[in-house]
Amino acid sequence: MGEVDSKKPKVVIVGAGMAGLAAARRLHVCAGDLLDVVVVEAGDRIGGRIFTSEFASARVEMGATWIHGIEGSPIYDVARKAGALIPNQSGDDGETQFPWERMDGFPSDALTLAEGGQALDPALLRRISALFSHLKSLIVSGEIAADKEVVSVGAFLRSGFESYRAANGGDWMEEAAFAMHECGEREYTAVDDLYTLDLAAEEEYMEFPGEHITLPGGYSRVPEFIAAALPPGTIRLGRSVSRVEWRLSGDHGVKLHFDDGEVELADHAIVTVSLGVLKAGINGAGGLVFSPFLPEAKRGAIERLGFGLVDKLFMEIEGGIGKVKSPFPFLRMAFDPGRHVAEIPWWMRRTDSICPIYGGSHVLLAWFVGREAAEIEKLNDDDIIHGVHATLAGFASPAGDFGRISKVRRSSWGRNPRFLGSYSYVAVGSSGDDQDALADPVDGSLQILFAGEATHRTRYATTHGAYLSGVREADRLVRHYGFQGYGF
Repeated sequence: MGEVDSKKPKVVIVGAGMAGLAAARRLHVCAGDLLDVVVVEAGDRIGGRIFTSEFASARVEMGATWIHGIEGSPIYDVARKAGALIPNQSGDDGETQFPWERMDGFPSDALTLAEGGQALDPALLRRISALFSHLKSLIVSGEIAADKEVVSVGAFLRSGFESYRAANGGDWMEEAAFAMHECGEREYTAVDDLYTLDLAAEEEYMEFPGEHITLPGGYSRVPEFIAAALPPGTIRLGRSVSRVEWRLSGDHGVKLHFDDGEVELADHAIVTVSLGVLKAGINGAGGLVFSPFLPEAKRGAIERLGFGLVDKLFMEIEGGIGKVKSPFPFLRMAFDPGRHVAEIPWWMRRTDSICPIYGGSHVLLAWFVGREAAEIEKLNDDDIIHGVHATLAGFASPAGDFGRISKVRRSSWGRNPRFLGSYSYVAVGSSGDDQDALADPVDGSLQILFAGEATHRTRYATTHGAYLSGVREADRLVRHYGFQGYGF
């Protein structure tokens, strides 16, 4: 369009998570003050599903934890500029005064026990780990795409394991070890059941090459750095949008209705709410409602794509005083599929590990997915502690136990109405085409644009996917208005 009207076009970005902040920053850099850009956020903080907090004198990430590959990653670049790669503070002895989650990376000295306390044979563990890695490599490579009979990741993994068992035999411990790997895959993909995870779509998923890292300065430094570059007043907290009205006549294309009854007119709205909030909106269960309804292609994509629930449970083990290191191991748990320890609650039985957040820490971490995650969001702290104690007792050896838990904290993304879950996946019956359909502007116009991790075909479920989607939608408007100022 070359020229901009004398009245500045208004862009309202719904959500101050990574996608919304990236879109706002991109528009500010490229358009300067030629656009009126506002970010409205329902909560009392920015960052969305990035939330650095504190628990038991340690820095913990309630949401995003890792940068998945640093080579070419825009999140790594922002983290570097923000100083988030540098530890918070060091004392006279050179040790970091404020330790952070997974500061020592991935542990290599896991203790793997079977239910009842028996250590699994290292040779068995190597065989099952190699089998699982081989099956995963086949999925990623796309070599099995021609097999139309197997459509889910769960079915493919189980078929591979049964073929292995038919050729090699084995006892319940191999079954337990393989199930432990499946539980880890559920945590990574956010699916309650791997049989609902589309097999063909896994080939499209991409990570950046290079090291996977956590951030000593806290992941929240990344959105805070982006937000700090925006003009004062751009971000408005506590502004919850309940309905977006579009196809309006007159000068404006969109009317946003807020929970408090106020309305705001805009030329464009960039909607960055979670897929969970979009699903609730089209299903009449709260969320964000559009008037008129979104087109069928958009609604169908929202319905078919998966949105999973992953929660972290942080636990402080007694004795965390001074600099005395905890002896608690990186514990991997292989649950017996046939001979359960009765006291272990069902919601613990698909958790593959309980581990210190770094070597020697008195803060432990376990991950929960799907139904189990929803359950721990409902339980009170005492019931959770009791269930964890029963689980640890079920894996302890006769020589001793693992200690006692004094307090817990959980992330509870599912019960939070601003998210209603954790991150997206491609469900059986869906495909990357649905992610593209979700990313498309409504009716081919630029009234309503969509961004967020669920709208990125190859980098969904990640902070960098959310970031890139925000830049993508900002660039649609940059091209529309003919602005030239590209750059971060």
